[in-house]
Amino acid sequence: MSEIKSSEFLGKEKIPKLMAKFCIPCVLSLLVSALYNIVDQIFIGNSELSTLGNAATGVVFPLFIIAQAFAWWFGDGCAAYLNIHQGRSDTGENHKCIGTGIVFTLLSSIVLIAVFYPLKLSVLKLFGASDNTVGMASEYFNIILGFFPIYMLSNMINGVIRADGSPSWSMFSMLTGAVINIILDPIFIFVCHMRMSGAAWATVIGQTASFAVSVAYLFRTKTFKLKLKSFIPDLKSFYGAVKLGLSSFFTQMTIVVIAVLSNVMLAKYGALSHYGADIPIAVIGIESKVFTVVISLVVGIALGAQPIIGYNIGANNIGRVKKLYLFILACTLAIGAIATLIFELAPEAVAGIFGTPQNIPNPNDYWDFSRKTFRIFLSLISFTCVIKMTSIFFQAAGKPMSAVIMSLIRDILCFVPLIVILPIYMGIDGILIAAPISDAVAMAVTLALSIAFFGRLNKKSKLTAEGTEYIREWETPLAQENTEI
Repeated sequence: MSEIKSSEFLGKEKIPKLMAKFCIPCVLSLLVSALYNIVDQIFIGNSELSTLGNAATGVVFPLFIIAQAFAWWFGDGCAAYLNIHQGRSDTGENHKCIGTGIVFTLLSSIVLIAVFYPLKLSVLKLFGASDNTVGMASEYFNIILGFFPIYMLSNMINGVIRADGSPSWSMFSMLTGAVINIILDPIFIFVCHMRMSGAAWATVIGQTASFAVSVAYLFRTKTFKLKLKSFIPDLKSFYGAVKLGLSSFFTQMTIVVIAVLSNVMLAKYGALSHYGADIPIAVIGIESKVFTVVISLVVGIALGAQPIIGYNIGANNIGRVKKLYLFILACTLAIGAIATLIFELAPEAVAGIFGTPQNIPNPNDYWDFSRKTFRIFLSLISFTCVIKMTSIFFQAAGKPMSAVIMSLIRDILCFVPLIVILPIYMGIDGILIAAPISDAVAMAVTLALSIAFFGRLNKKSKLTAEGTEYIREWETPLAQENTEI
């Protein structure tokens, strides 16, 4: 009963106050998480490694996303399961679901290590490593991969921590690791001259610190209690979480597909242009990190609101669910508009944060491609933000298939064929134009699915209201009869 009561405020507290409490820490957590890769790239870009070093980290970046795909699949799925069952006042199986999620996350990390280590050079080449960057990428890759279990478990547990009503603890976990990473990066890279391995060691030490803070929370949870038997896999309860987290998995994996395919196409068509192969890959690597910052703001708001959405869906508070969506949508559009202005008006300033080109033949080509990338590739980032936010909203509302459709439409059904076809006729510029076209198509689908979803909610709300009125009308005469007797 105490577990149920501890969640009741999610259905009663004012929405702006709840959003501030849950979303701000979540946004900061994801921003800090994004800093892990960005900080490495900033220090590498401003060191002797410069542009080629940035290209090397860009090649390894998809590996982080693959790890996150599994961690967020299980973590976000368990989080949505936890909150929806809180709203239904049914919390008995939650600890089994979460314990099983932790076990599956650990097993997934071990499988990824077993697959990627033997195939290291093939994977790096697939992800776009050139002869100039494969050595540096391999140096970074070897260390990062060995710490996948810690990295993935930390990400998985943080999703559960937010759902348990402690977003500030999740933020503190990520902040601890980021601060350590920021302190160690310049020491290892510039003072100890450890080059790429220095950046990697700074990252994994920070990840280990985050993991320790996250695990500490499991001994002080609010709405569930883990026991030894919680870690005996319970596939029945975990199946619900797996379905709810599918959107997170597909969203992350489509990012991997896009990153890999983009690197391959950029290397191919970059080599045929005056830019060469390494400049486009380095710039897109920077773009993906900057894009991650913007999306972290949007995803942080949506994920932060996940406990509120899930609880109110479970409790059938339809009007409150609609208000939540409109509030989150307004925040998302504001972020998208600000990002668009920055990328259109000051692309060189954004790219310049990651250092100036030093080890390439023509630096002017680097700046020219940077301007094109930010102004064209990210021109409809506002649409991307709305698509990602709505996908997470649907996932939290217990509609995983709609969430998956949004991700697949934009990234797989539109972007993948366009990035293959357009460069045949337009050269490397076709790769950049593929993104806004995909955003426009996916936005139209997202709008249609959203209208249909809220139409069903309105109908459900009306039927519920009519049913309640019918019950009242039926109960009143009976109550009068009993009084007379």
